[in-house]
Amino acid sequence: MSFHDLFDLTGRAALVTGGSKGIGKAIARALAEAGADVILVARGEDELAAAAAEVGDGLSVKVLVRVCDMNDRPAVDALADWAIRTLGKIDILINSAGSNVPQNLVDIDDDDWDRIVELNLTSCMRLARALAPRMIENGWGRIVHLSSVMGLASNPGRGAYSATKAALIGMTRAHALELGPSGVTVNCIAPGPVMTDLPMNLLSDEQKQSFAELTAVKRWGQVIDMVGPAMLLASDAGAFITGTTLLVEGGMICRTFE
Repeated sequence: MSFHDLFDLTGRAALVTGGSKGIGKAIARALAEAGADVILVARGEDELAAAAAEVGDGLSVKVLVRVCDMNDRPAVDALADWAIRTLGKIDILINSAGSNVPQNLVDIDDDDWDRIVELNLTSCMRLARALAPRMIENGWGRIVHLSSVMGLASNPGRGAYSATKAALIGMTRAHALELGPSGVTVNCIAPGPVMTDLPMNLLSDEQKQSFAELTAVKRWGQVIDMVGPAMLLASDAGAFITGTTLLVEGGMICRTFE
């Protein structure tokens, strides 16, 4: 197998949640460029349509969209069923959808907690559970969850978010052991500070600068910085990588203390 073949996804089918923007959209474009048919999933129909046009621009692969609220369990199950019926299989699952509601422990609202756990963790499990049997049957599959550096470290007010992102890492290890003999790998990517809508809307300018200074490279990551790691884990290039969490955080957690 040549170096180029390692990353060739011709004939593969991928599903990307959170695919209408940010990291999800960037990964979806890379998967499509590598030859995979891609389903983009998000809540906003207009955003999905615009993203699909970008992802498929100049390519001959199929780029399909599906509106789905990942907090809606029946909708998630229906998504998986529709995806397999539409493309015949899903070889690659990228669980990129997620959110954060910063709250200190004493202020945590039960509804917010439940919503973040459902979106960031439970929906990832349900979608993987629904799609894995066909991957096992075909003897090839790639499941990639978007965790976070916050799953390995944290900050005040990030309890719910960190809990879900840490849980993804633990879940990944178990599922890697279960699915590995069938040729299916399961991994996490743990981004550090990446310039997406979520942190840009949550953080003050002072906090944004502080995060940049905490990295070894002294800058925020761009969504394109997540594409290479994702393509490694989603292709034959990463066939011997499973159960791991790939930190893509600019060296943020190298530091012990000032």
